[in-house]
Amino acid sequence: MDVLSSEHQQACAPLLQGLWERVRAGQEVILLWPLLPASCAFLAHVLFCAPFLALDALAGWFQRVRSWRIAAGSGPPPPARRWLGCFCAVLCRYLTVVLPASALFQIVRSPALPAQAPSCLQLFVEVCACLLLFDTLFYVWHFSMHRVPWLYRNIHQHHHRHRVPFALAAQDASSTELLSLLLLALSSTWVVGCHPLSEVLFHLLNSWMAVEDHCGYNLPWALHRLLPCLGGAPFHQAHHGLHRGNYAPYFTHWDHLFGTYHE
Repeated sequence: MDVLSSEHQQACAPLLQGLWERVRAGQEVILLWPLLPASCAFLAHVLFCAPFLALDALAGWFQRVRSWRIAAGSGPPPPARRWLGCFCAVLCRYLTVVLPASALFQIVRSPALPAQAPSCLQLFVEVCACLLLFDTLFYVWHFSMHRVPWLYRNIHQHHHRHRVPFALAAQDASSTELLSLLLLALSSTWVVGCHPLSEVLFHLLNSWMAVEDHCGYNLPWALHRLLPCLGGAPFHQAHHGLHRGNYAPYFTHWDHLFGTYHE
């Protein structure tokens, strides 16, 4: 097993190095552009939501798609005008708050691009460490926003206007909450000391898992079906329905440990 693992790492390393060199070649100015992270985050969020918009459109035609909906008895999927309104609201908050704040953070941080790509093991460990750390920080912050009335009213309540969430609503939150989540994600990569490739992969996974958690569908191929340690959309939709419990974004161990887990 160790020999096989070593062979896989040796085969993977040149691929990562070649990818990293192609990314860096003549593109350092673009890669270090302060507005790039937030711009890519918004674009990734919208693209990840697109398949679930298609599912909502198909739900009116196909019983199989409707059967995947978690809240099938609570009415039809959200109409297109609700998606459009949510899109405009999220875009406005990105343009007015998230984009300037993330650009300022990038300027202060002054990131550098290393010449070497990470090893496969380093990439895997850094991404997993970021996900676990972000999950922990988010649990504490989310729990606090629900237990402190002032925080809930002024920061988190906006997100809970979606009793039955849909994919795009993953980032339909107050400007303060969006900024706090951005800070938690960036802090996680900073504490772990991620390579830029690991950081990009973490942010992409973070965005996809947030969208999947809010999508409203318990899909046969969803991540939580492949990895039982994840709660997935049923776990998070229970939180939106109850307005309590299931505070962790992805994993379930903190909710089990502190007695805040709900089926």
